[in-house]
Amino acid sequence: MSLPPEKASELKQLIHQQLSKMDVHGRIREILAETIREELAPDQHLSTEDLIKALRRRGIIDDVMKELNFVTDSVEQELPSSPKQPICFDRQSTLKKSDGTRMADSTTMLSISDPIHMVLIKTDIFGETTLVASYFLEWRSVLGSENGVTSLTVELMGVGTESKVSVGILNIKLEMYPPLNQTLSQEVVNTQLALERQKTAEKERLFLVYAKQWWREYLQIRPSHNSRLVKIFAQDENGVNRPVCSYVKPLRAGRLLDTPRQAARFVNVLGYERAPVIGGGGKQEQWCTLLAFLCRNKGDCEDHANLLCSLLLGYGLEAFVCVGTKAKGVPHAWVMTCGTDGTITFWESLTGHRYIHKPTNPDEPPVAEQPKPLYPYRTIGCVFNHQMFLGNCQPSDAVETCVFDLNDESKWKPMSEEAIKSVCAPGATTSLPPFPPLCASTIDASVTSNEIEMQLRLLVSEHRKDLGLTTVWEDQLSYLLSPALASYEFERTTSISAGNEEFQDAIRRAVPDGHTFKGFPIHFVYRNARRAFATCLRSPFCEEIICCRGDQVRLAVRVRVFTYPESACAVWIMFACKYRSVL
Repeated sequence: MSLPPEKASELKQLIHQQLSKMDVHGRIREILAETIREELAPDQHLSTEDLIKALRRRGIIDDVMKELNFVTDSVEQELPSSPKQPICFDRQSTLKKSDGTRMADSTTMLSISDPIHMVLIKTDIFGETTLVASYFLEWRSVLGSENGVTSLTVELMGVGTESKVSVGILNIKLEMYPPLNQTLSQEVVNTQLALERQKTAEKERLFLVYAKQWWREYLQIRPSHNSRLVKIFAQDENGVNRPVCSYVKPLRAGRLLDTPRQAARFVNVLGYERAPVIGGGGKQEQWCTLLAFLCRNKGDCEDHANLLCSLLLGYGLEAFVCVGTKAKGVPHAWVMTCGTDGTITFWESLTGHRYIHKPTNPDEPPVAEQPKPLYPYRTIGCVFNHQMFLGNCQPSDAVETCVFDLNDESKWKPMSEEAIKSVCAPGATTSLPPFPPLCASTIDASVTSNEIEMQLRLLVSEHRKDLGLTTVWEDQLSYLLSPALASYEFERTTSISAGNEEFQDAIRRAVPDGHTFKGFPIHFVYRNARRAFATCLRSPFCEEIICCRGDQVRLAVRVRVFTYPESACAVWIMFACKYRSVL
């Protein structure tokens, strides 16, 4: 029985969460050390059977199986009641088994061309992350090493404008576990790698030749096409030019995200940061690979759009990344979905907002009423996903007049799907490795909310003390702010407002006659209380609440942290005060 890639990704995610919860990796390490020390002769080789026996004796396999509930599907395929081999994997790379009873042999593993993607992140004392290096490790040299063990030394290079600058040396030890029954000769491994490099170079050359020909044909349609944003290639964090279609692949979130709109909210709360530029000039070109984007938890608009498009494709929608401009001609990327009824919906990945596109007809008489676009987009040059690339060849590239009938080649010039597949399809040696499964959040929302709230109370009290004001907190009023924060987040996720009536009624009951209530909600995507407080003080309305003067002043603050995958979070803060009105 073989699982489809989507199911396999979801299963790996569930297994990883269960293993982490039960600390299975730590217990296995203890057993390995104990087994080697006590149960094996000095010259005896540690076999898979020895490990399985040790795990069974200590009840670890039984514990794991008790926590996993296997079910049968409609064709009555039964999953095994107990694993035949331990499954070892990490986030970046998983070596797939050939079947459920034995590990893949060395020849099969040699055919797995996906590298191990390693990302180096620097985190400062304030929790701010910086991408230091991104490296694709070719691991298959271990298949030709004695005893399945080899050591490598790799030089890590910087990213972006520093992609040619060395940031350090990394010593790596690779070991095959369980050991292979038969190793390959180093000559066979080197020959396979050389053949793959040759094949990759030829595919990339042919695609480049095709892309140049396609571009010439596109320019012949209309000379003004030369000024349109038709993005065929984009540089990754290492400065490598890749077809834009390779940055998008259907991505399933397992049970971490339930709806497309929740996925849009998740992408929205990931931080926005443009690639750094040294000196003046235009915007620095850098599209991050998905793993690098998720590890640093922030990126440019293209990174957000690629991730959102991948998630929407995973939900079965027909989604595309759009490349164009917004106000003042600023280059921008967003996502578009095409409904089965022809409805075109734009998704802004930086805000989570959705817009329905209704094209205007420039040939209509001036008196005819035209729909006014609510979206911020001005022009569009091309759209793409993991299988298609289409250039806009309509007379005008203005979004408001564009017709998104992607099957009409007089309006959208397509690239050959076969050409795209040759360099972007899963398994193609030129494509990026498979996308990693999303990781569940490690943030405890309740604990984090309470910590930030206590820090803000202290900061407010100190600020008021400097102004010569006393501070009296009212816990009940603070608690009453919670429904409002939950309502704000629900509205951001679903575009539906709910619960506001109950909140207003509770506040009216909590504020006596002759008193005034003021509240100020604000939203952040980081958990730094001091930074958030400084931002709040820049708002005149919030400063008026924090520095409130009057009779019987009572202050309140409530923090609510909403967690999302990859430790992303939406932080809602509301400051409030009530005081006796004195005329």
